[in-house]
Amino acid sequence: MNASPSQPHPAEWPEAAGLLPTVERDLPTGRHDFHKERLMARIHEDLDNAAANPVRASTPKQRNPFLRRAVLLPIAACTLTGAVLAGVGLSESGDPDQATALGTGPALTTTVGASDARGVVQLLDRISLAAQETPAPKAGAGQFIYIESKVASTYVRTVGDKSSVVSDGLDTRRSWKSPDGHRGWLIDQRHEDGTSLDTTVDPYLNAPSYDYLAALPTDPDTLLKKIYTETAGHGPGPDAEAFTTIGDLLIESHPSSELSAALYKAASKIPGVVQVEDAVDAAGRHGVAVARFEAKTGQRTEWIFDKSSFSFLGERTVQVEGSSGDHGLIKPGTVVFTQAITARAIVDDMRQTPSRSA
Repeated sequence: MNASPSQPHPAEWPEAAGLLPTVERDLPTGRHDFHKERLMARIHEDLDNAAANPVRASTPKQRNPFLRRAVLLPIAACTLTGAVLAGVGLSESGDPDQATALGTGPALTTTVGASDARGVVQLLDRISLAAQETPAPKAGAGQFIYIESKVASTYVRTVGDKSSVVSDGLDTRRSWKSPDGHRGWLIDQRHEDGTSLDTTVDPYLNAPSYDYLAALPTDPDTLLKKIYTETAGHGPGPDAEAFTTIGDLLIESHPSSELSAALYKAASKIPGVVQVEDAVDAAGRHGVAVARFEAKTGQRTEWIFDKSSFSFLGERTVQVEGSSGDHGLIKPGTVVFTQAITARAIVDDMRQTPSRSA
């Protein structure tokens, strides 16, 4: 069981009593999982033209562009009109050599693996213990958190009155963030020379910095309560949003060993969490997954771990039931989004990679 029946469901906590209805998204289901920094980079490119478009001009610029679910997507829907969001052009094996040109590849598909709630708490306990025993380097002032990953997604592209499911080539992303979160840099296939991720917005739960993470509670119950409270009203429901938020903190940042362990313990308390015996990340690595199916979207989000070391490999979202996307074109078996962490380190300078670090 995920929680003791004698304890109140997290969504029943007093602080969560005022949950708002499900947020309607302006983008098709699945695109909200597209990487935050890439959307931010697109917004940077389009802001100069915002005044010429009344819809764009009405979008508050002070909103934090790192928040992808409830705040960022309405911005993206306006500023990215006509733009092709990144997707995937790799086979089910995850072979990057089979990547295709932007927006021309078929949707990435997979065999939907069976899920089982039995043993998931024990699995998360082992993952939590492994995380706690894995040393995490500490970032100092003037250093940067470097994250390198493979990212891919499948989406619906509409040209004129015709919509189709397409994919892009597998994207290698490299990002740098200062510990306080105010300075950053991104290099990906659309920004080969890089683009600034600088922001004046103070970090918060859905757009954290390294320093912000260091101040989070490491008691699993306290941490989960904070997550439910601060994400109230976002996503298809409180449990889905809590699971998504923890996944974001695991893949988009560099949490300490203690915080990582607490996040896994907290995840075991979210209703609906299951395990999947085999899942493949964007780099083609097989592992065991901790997952959660969301009935409102028909999608299952999977956190993928090495079967031996229990180290975190990446995340993917699979359409399991029903359909999603414009005109319901995304069918079961479609990998909507996938991301694999290939490097994570502390470096001394912006645009410096670990291999070049002193």
